[in-house]
Amino acid sequence: MVLMNSQPGRDASMEVIQADFDRIALVATDSWNRNNQYYHFLLRHIPSQCHESLEIGCGTGSFSRLMTQRSQQVLALDLSPEMIRIARASSQHCANIEFKVADVGSWEFPPCRFDCIVSVATLHHLPLEGMLARMKDSLRTNGALLVLDLFEPKGLWGVFLSCIALPAAVLLSLLRNRRWRASREQREAWAEHDLHDSYPTFSEVREIVARVLPGAKIKKHLLWRYSIVWEKS
Repeated sequence: MVLMNSQPGRDASMEVIQADFDRIALVATDSWNRNNQYYHFLLRHIPSQCHESLEIGCGTGSFSRLMTQRSQQVLALDLSPEMIRIARASSQHCANIEFKVADVGSWEFPPCRFDCIVSVATLHHLPLEGMLARMKDSLRTNGALLVLDLFEPKGLWGVFLSCIALPAAVLLSLLRNRRWRASREQREAWAEHDLHDSYPTFSEVREIVARVLPGAKIKKHLLWRYSIVWEKS
């Protein structure tokens, strides 16, 4: 799958990405990381009255479980069978989550069904413009589309950002996890996946969002993340 022709590394097949995340699932923990740092930011933007919500790329289900605080029913999709197996085992106390193994690149989004659709660190694996359009069409009126994902910092600004973000990430890991980096097994699993990964620049994301989601709020976050918040009116 290709996000943009200018990005290297986007020809990794979904089978390769699935294998990467099957491996990552076996060493995953619920400890602090650079994605769940922003979970509360996302939660604040979930509508207070949600009948049904969708999470794309749910992983082991950590954010799906939080979504049950704001949504009567949550459908959570992930490409990795191992991720879904662990998510189900960890969510037996949450009767209102349905976990499914699915490749969202070919999954048929039902029209005007969900009150909220969320994706965390998943859309950089997929054609961003097409995925945002499909998510948009699957929202009900007044529904919320929420994205947290990674961007590639460029130029002098990117160097400056990394000089701030790297020590911040180390400090947060020390405070939250009592260690400054992940375990060796986790680092090796993510290093293998990084060979197949690349990210858009913030400018590229902003241009796509302006076309597909007019009026959306797009924001840079410190730990190499951006967010999109959009309401379907």
